[in-house]
Amino acid sequence: MNLPTVVCHADWGTDARKRWFSTAVRTSDSYEAPRPRTRVGDHMEFLNRVRTEAGNDGTTVAGFDFPIGLPARYAAAIGVTEFKSFLLKIGQNQFPDFYRACERASDISLQRPFYPYRPGGTRHDHLVAALGLDCMNDLRRQCEREYAGRKAASPLFWTLGANQVGKASINGWRDVLTPALLNRTSTLWPFDGPLGSLLKPGHTVIVETYPAEYYGWFFQKRLPIRKTRMDARQQVAPALLNWAGSANVMLAPDLQRAIQGGFPQGDDAFDAVVGLFGMMEVLMHRRSPREPAGDTVRQVEGWIFGQAGAP
Repeated sequence: MNLPTVVCHADWGTDARKRWFSTAVRTSDSYEAPRPRTRVGDHMEFLNRVRTEAGNDGTTVAGFDFPIGLPARYAAAIGVTEFKSFLLKIGQNQFPDFYRACERASDISLQRPFYPYRPGGTRHDHLVAALGLDCMNDLRRQCEREYAGRKAASPLFWTLGANQVGKASINGWRDVLTPALLNRTSTLWPFDGPLGSLLKPGHTVIVETYPAEYYGWFFQKRLPIRKTRMDARQQVAPALLNWAGSANVMLAPDLQRAIQGGFPQGDDAFDAVVGLFGMMEVLMHRRSPREPAGDTVRQVEGWIFGQAGAP
């Protein structure tokens, strides 16, 4: 598998002011990583700006920490067998309001599944019942379900709370993925094939990441305290610096200071860097990308880059 020219990871929050990203650029024998950056700016042009760092013949791998794929139970209910083709149809025909979050439980339907628009009297079972499912776990993809060492991720269509991913998914699918896939030089892993086959000159490969999955790769234990606390982030600084040294990744002085200081910029910058290091751990052949084999996962649900247990 060829090494990409540019690796980029974006911590894609709902609030544009909290969207941090971190990049690493390949040198002759390694990678150089500058400090994490915010101010994504025009997010619809974000990938185009990242591509310029790779040049016309370079390869880019871009990771985003929002879900990329549909839960199998939901996909079956709407008759979808390919996520990519569905993504390009959203906003048309039977899914014109797909991205419009529902204000009332009575608004929820298979064609309009994101809920709720605002807090106040909303419950998980509103969503489960309206979509004809049995439990909230039916709205989780296989890669999002709990396993030993990691809690379950928030389901795709739920849009309330600090851990929700629904709002970021709406923004990411509509304004980043869809425009990117209309460009023939962009591919989506694992939907377009194994990683090695997608790393072609002039192409951009988009992958789904989950920084919480990568914590266990770098730290002997999960974060000792909540990651929102700077002292917790400082405690894991040696592990991140040791990883960079072992992988021969050159850290810019600003990034090294940020790591040592526990990321004074906040936990979004922290996750932007942890996600980047997790991607590089796979891309530098230090860990398997965990290519999924089952058709449902490869074509409908997708998979978190590098997560163990790929079916």
